[in-house]
Amino acid sequence: MTLFGLSFFVLASSFFIVYSGPTGVHLRNMESFIQAVQQVEDSNPGLCPLALVRALRKTAGHDDEMTIHFLGASYSIAYAEILEKAILNASSFSFFDKAIHHIVTDYGEERGVVLAPDGTTVALAPLLLGIETGLKAKVEGTSPVGMFPLTLGRRLGLSFLSLQDFPPSNRLGPNGCWDSVERPKLFKLSRPATLATDAVINGGMDGAILGMDYSNLLASEQPPALSEFLKGYYSYVLHEGQGLDDITSHVSPRRREISRSILEPLDLYSQVMETLALVWKLEKTEWIALDTGVGKAVKDGLQEFVNKFWVCPQIIPRCQWGAKAYQSTPIPLSLPVQFLYVHHTYEPSSPCLSFPNCSRNMRAMQRFHQEDRGWSDIGYSFVIGSDGYIYEGRGWNYLGTHTRGHNSIGYGVSIIGNYTAALPSHHAMDLLRHRLVQCAVDGGGLAANFTIQGHRQVVNYTSCPGDAFFSEIRSWEHFRE
Repeated sequence: MTLFGLSFFVLASSFFIVYSGPTGVHLRNMESFIQAVQQVEDSNPGLCPLALVRALRKTAGHDDEMTIHFLGASYSIAYAEILEKAILNASSFSFFDKAIHHIVTDYGEERGVVLAPDGTTVALAPLLLGIETGLKAKVEGTSPVGMFPLTLGRRLGLSFLSLQDFPPSNRLGPNGCWDSVERPKLFKLSRPATLATDAVINGGMDGAILGMDYSNLLASEQPPALSEFLKGYYSYVLHEGQGLDDITSHVSPRRREISRSILEPLDLYSQVMETLALVWKLEKTEWIALDTGVGKAVKDGLQEFVNKFWVCPQIIPRCQWGAKAYQSTPIPLSLPVQFLYVHHTYEPSSPCLSFPNCSRNMRAMQRFHQEDRGWSDIGYSFVIGSDGYIYEGRGWNYLGTHTRGHNSIGYGVSIIGNYTAALPSHHAMDLLRHRLVQCAVDGGGLAANFTIQGHRQVVNYTSCPGDAFFSEIRSWEHFRE
């Protein structure tokens, strides 16, 4: 037993192995996981989703005391026969006993996580616990008791406490990067891990969303197959002329706003404190609650969680979109800056609708800026795709090459596409107008009384950000002629 009950989730060192053909290619992506789930379903006609997720929990050995408290034992007599059938008839899926275990190695490799089609990384354990909680509620006709503790509350609370002597910004995360986004095998974190890495929180948010979606089905509705439910959330496709505005179902790029709408009405502070009290009761370490620093650590940690994962948008890091190295020494910005300069890329001229497409656009722009224009790096501070994400360029802290004569006093943010005659998607504009700027102000990068200007206002030879888009930003708060 360790301080603050950190033993609650002691997981075996493991990695995700997917056999995608006779030669056995080891990939760690969501598509491969869904394919494996579908093959189990196909091998067991009539297998209900709740039995399947319980089978996965049984295989992964995730019957810790808190999970049993809310969900019951996966090996209960009532499910023993169908669980045995589900596993033994799918001998090729023996990798499930390793797929869901989450651990970070001494070398900073995070295991038990997969790369989603949208370019984000998701831990499978909290995702499946949330889905099981929702399915249990649906089948039993009850409320999804335990949803927050099992998906997010336990990890958040213990992370806040285990690192309470550190700044709040270091009590969550980090993110990391894959060795290859086309054939992902290894995920390396960017700094030492907390108990609540970005992948764990992504998985927790997704588990809460999909679990609630299952629990909210009408009593007369049969729960869709697990593989189909996962496909609908992770493997949606945007077609030309579409944006996220056109999708009414829940999809992964909207996990932050959807999870916020589900969980923010809860009293998160009370939820986390109650979750910790239950952890300590089950582990017989109730004395920890007497620590007078617990409440403050949870309060500070929750503020950081809300800012980082609900106020701020998801930003795809440079290593994830395949950026080349900066060609000289980056020059730090003096923060906070006073201006935000709005651009369109013009070329590429079409909005990018997927992570692979947006990443290709980013690499093409970086190549043009470095090789043709002779700049040290891609010029923009950030670039916004129509896939629902923001892509890191020079980032928060370094001088860009985006607005001649004004680079040192502002960020340059561009939306991919040509917006001379048409507007970007509403979602892409909202990411810039509300989400990114609020994150920048809260993080100290942008002055509270900042000014928004179009590129054309301060550089004479350009029509950027396009006539249609410029007309739109003139109505925005903080815009100045």
